[in-house]
Amino acid sequence: MTRNEVRNARLGRAIRTVLLSAMLLAPAVSAGAEEAKPLRLCADPTNLPFSSDDPGEPGLYLEIGQAVAKKLGRTVSYNWYKSYFGKRTVRETLLSRQCDAMVGLPLVDDFMGPSVIFSKPIAHEGYALVAAKDRKVAGIDDLKGLRVAVQYQSTPQNLLAMRDDIQKVTVLSPEEGMTALDQGKVDVAFIWAPVAGWLNKTAYGEKYQVASTEGDGLLWQTAIGFARASGALRDEVDGVLPSLQAEIASLFAKYGVPNGTPVKFGQADQAVTSSTGASEPVTVGQATATEKPVQTAAVAGDAAAGRETFNGTCAHCHGPDAVQAERKINLRLLKQRYADDMEATFWKTVHDGRPAKGMPAWKDVFSDDELKNVYAYLQSVQETGGSN
Repeated sequence: MTRNEVRNARLGRAIRTVLLSAMLLAPAVSAGAEEAKPLRLCADPTNLPFSSDDPGEPGLYLEIGQAVAKKLGRTVSYNWYKSYFGKRTVRETLLSRQCDAMVGLPLVDDFMGPSVIFSKPIAHEGYALVAAKDRKVAGIDDLKGLRVAVQYQSTPQNLLAMRDDIQKVTVLSPEEGMTALDQGKVDVAFIWAPVAGWLNKTAYGEKYQVASTEGDGLLWQTAIGFARASGALRDEVDGVLPSLQAEIASLFAKYGVPNGTPVKFGQADQAVTSSTGASEPVTVGQATATEKPVQTAAVAGDAAAGRETFNGTCAHCHGPDAVQAERKINLRLLKQRYADDMEATFWKTVHDGRPAKGMPAWKDVFSDDELKNVYAYLQSVQETGGSN
């Protein structure tokens, strides 16, 4: 073999060695790149105590997501979307692959059907009894003779509806319930626990006790949600959650969200008792218990303008021109359902929302005049006759 042939043979072996090394390294590099992808979290930018786009105060859910990502060796990125759109938020973010995970979804069997899969539970959330620290609130009977703030159309309002020995004071939000308590208009507030705890910590200097409650519709587990195709990621997250329990508990404390042993409201507690000096439910700000809520949505309005607003904003849930086969959200049946209370019900629902049912509050989106136009339009399409 000549000198050139020897040199060429050595060069060929060197090239083969380099190529073989590259082939062997390629999967490792690819896997490393995959691991380095950020964990994309779906989040509301203005929903404290749960989430915020303020890096200095990101919120409970985002900090849990950040802790999970750190355990997985990933950075974090965010897809911001307002959460008051309810299930629509999940469809347009998580299920549209705009993000990988959504922290804090209710762990219930019928939530979004099989489209959403869940991690192991991370906590429980629900309603709480908020009262002065020296007041006993160990059960429903401790509320006898007291004025209790309950959120409009909430489980606590329904739970106490038949208790004539408890005066119910209807409020439209946890914030309003805390204000009523602080102003001495009620003795106890039976309201959404996470917001109550957050406000107690940040606005009221931990002045009150916030006791979680347990019972049908009062408390449920929460978890991290993923799209159905993300089972591998869900399994990864489940693998690190046990090591994060202490950190998660400290985050609940940081944001004032109660996560301790709840007060149990069993079936026996819901029994009707005889009334002595019974009082009717009232609304904060009313002079007497017999007055009706103020109806601020005037009949006068531009129905044509209201139709345009409705079809541009409300039709995705309630159908174009309010034509909707699902009776519970068929707005052409409002008059049948509520009769003379149709206007008051419309105003409370549209103006202040029903977040638990996926209905956002529109008071910061549309002016009162625009909402009056929508009401005028809905009046014009009400069906008569039949049953609701």
